[in-house]
Amino acid sequence: MRTVDGIYQALAADFFTGTGQQTSASGDLAARFYAVAAQIYALHVQADWTRRQCFPQSAEGEQLDAHAQLRGLSRRQAAKATGAVRFYVDEERTFDTQVPEGTVCMTADGVRFVTTQGGSVTAGGTHIDLSVEAAEPGAAGNVPAGSVVFLAVPPVGVTACANLEAFSNGQDTEDDEALRARVLETFRRLANGANKVFYEQQAMSFDGVAAVTVLPKNRGVGTVDVVIAAQGGLPDDDLVQAVQDHFDSVREIAVDVEVLEPEVETVDVAVTLTVEAGYDFDDVAQAVEDALQGWFTGERLGWPVLRAQLTALLFQVDGVANCVLTQPAADVAADSVTLPQLGQVTVSQAQTG
Repeated sequence: MRTVDGIYQALAADFFTGTGQQTSASGDLAARFYAVAAQIYALHVQADWTRRQCFPQSAEGEQLDAHAQLRGLSRRQAAKATGAVRFYVDEERTFDTQVPEGTVCMTADGVRFVTTQGGSVTAGGTHIDLSVEAAEPGAAGNVPAGSVVFLAVPPVGVTACANLEAFSNGQDTEDDEALRARVLETFRRLANGANKVFYEQQAMSFDGVAAVTVLPKNRGVGTVDVVIAAQGGLPDDDLVQAVQDHFDSVREIAVDVEVLEPEVETVDVAVTLTVEAGYDFDDVAQAVEDALQGWFTGERLGWPVLRAQLTALLFQVDGVANCVLTQPAADVAADSVTLPQLGQVTVSQAQTG
């Protein structure tokens, strides 16, 4: 694209060709030429922006959303992670201990969760399990089991909390590149209302669905099984039911569609680290765990876990000078309905000397 100065020079050259007079750099005519050059440059910028927004390959923001709508798609919005937290009392009591709705608990990193229901530890009991959701939407709420251990303001008599299972369903707002890939995929693989692509695209349109596997005739002729994974791993019952209800209304005549959760393959990871000088081992170890947690998402449905991938991931963590992966001992194979999930993570420090 031409610059303002380049356009000015072209105007001055045309003026000299037509009149035989040079323009003074400090004269009134030069100022007028620069003003015109700036306007012409602005038109070039606007025209270039308009050209890019005309095609899904280069459109951005709201214009990309418009291209997606023409293909029957919409940008997936941020969703809050959900799960359950167990609240403990310090001793058995002769009266009920209330845990009100809105009780805030959090992780060591400050990711906050709020109870979506109230309850009470009954007299003589020691704990109660309550449903919670992340205070803020986003994939950061998909925390592993045992990470929600702090109470912001403990209810009277409640001394501790813990999530016994990992949280799921949290996802960030879909960015332009992810939406663009889905839009372009609709051109490469055309849905006809009956093929696998149709079911994949319909399921992926739901907020919270990170990956889909479609199994035609899995239960015999006239059946279609749709396996969905959420951003944090397994989808909750509400998401499965929502997708099921949708397919019940749009499926082909005489076709039995069933929406299923994936089969889980738990992968334990053990690694020995050598940290770079100036880095604290505990900080690097925590960063390694966070990186692994962020890698094992629902998007990995049907993908194997390769040791080379994990090693490359760990080397990208700041402060890691070297690492030796001892678990998994071999690549973990996966079929199309298997979702690898992170199990126990063991990070040890390499011996020096």
